[in-house]
Amino acid sequence: MHKTGLLGLCARAWKSVRMASSGMTRRDPLANKVALVTASTDGIGFAIARRLAQDGAHVVVSSRKQQNVDQAVATLQGEGLSVTGTVCHVGKAEDRERLVATAVKLHGGIDILVSNAAVNPFFGSIMDVTEEVWDKTLDINVKAPALMTKAVVPEMEKRGGGSVVIVSSIAAFSPSPGFSPYNVSKTALLGLTKTLAIELAPRNVRVNCLAPGLIKTSFSRMLWMDKEKEESMKETLRIRRLGEPEDCAGIVSFLCSEDASYITGETVVVGGGTPSRL
Repeated sequence: MHKTGLLGLCARAWKSVRMASSGMTRRDPLANKVALVTASTDGIGFAIARRLAQDGAHVVVSSRKQQNVDQAVATLQGEGLSVTGTVCHVGKAEDRERLVATAVKLHGGIDILVSNAAVNPFFGSIMDVTEEVWDKTLDINVKAPALMTKAVVPEMEKRGGGSVVIVSSIAAFSPSPGFSPYNVSKTALLGLTKTLAIELAPRNVRVNCLAPGLIKTSFSRMLWMDKEKEESMKETLRIRRLGEPEDCAGIVSFLCSEDASYITGETVVVGGGTPSRL
């Protein structure tokens, strides 16, 4: 690292130590921002919602099932965080509209969208994928993030701009065997991110992308469900552990903050040093 860069890191670290020792609290980088996070009652989405709220945002979580929304809201409100929620199946126009309307009604507008919802309804050869599976995968994983962004941008413009983070996957760079429609859909999100970033920049809306590697969630359970599989996966990584949802959350909060005000159209890989990405 360049000497001046190292000095800067040391200075910021020392500032944090002084603030902690003097009883000062850190600033909330997302204070009073309003954030929507889709598929946010479990796993990566839940960790992102929690972190955004911890950093000062009013967060609206969502899921397809009411009981999951209720449980997530209760948990996060129990931690003293400003979190509400509503049912939202991102593939349904009326649900997307309700999610936006809920945020506007409760908090007066929208500043942040994190598009996290995704499905993976198929495992096998791409030659065996049916039209129905293609439609479902592309509808939820690609079309829905585009339409969700379309729905929130007018509300962001009313507040002077905003930030969108689309959750893709390491599979966009290194396709996983057997997950063919999912791989394709996550690759498409890289193009969606760049296209939206170009078109929305004049509206002061930034669009970036998160590409998680293997993160320990229920969604990825089949890849690490037994110890042998988990150890095998670790051996492929430079950082010899599987990721946790919280490893993704701080990156998203940063991308939504003013610290990232000069960043748009980029994809951040959180993959533990996957060799094909180094």
